[in-house]
Amino acid sequence: QVQVEESGGGLVQAGDSVMLSCVVSGRRTFDKYAMGWFRQVPGKEREERECVATINYSGDTTYYTDSVKGRFTISRDNAKNTVYLQMNNLKPEDTAVYYCVKERGADFSYGLDYWGKGTLVTVSA
Repeated sequence: QVQVEESGGGLVQAGDSVMLSCVVSGRRTFDKYAMGWFRQVPGKEREERECVATINYSGDTTYYTDSVKGRFTISRDNAKNTVYLQMNNLKPEDTAVYYCVKERGADFSYGLDYWGKGTLVTVSA
């Protein structure tokens, strides 16, 4: 049974930094799969979840949505089955529940098969 578990959310002020972590357990081949972070703004529908950042299996290819480029960094430690999202210079509009997701394949082309339960990041003005 694969489990995806996020940690690191909380209440911060605008301009602060937060690092989210996501551990994938129950899968020995973590290093064969792409990972990503999505977010859902409170009050919005599940279908409106936004893909924030993705990283391929080896960590050498990343993607960021425009609104976070230059502020967020996704990385992974395959030895620890962990993916990170370093968020700097946070803005109130970054307030959301952040979800860690596992891809079916090595890059972000095959579809998602596992989601974490999410961690709330609240950024006050």
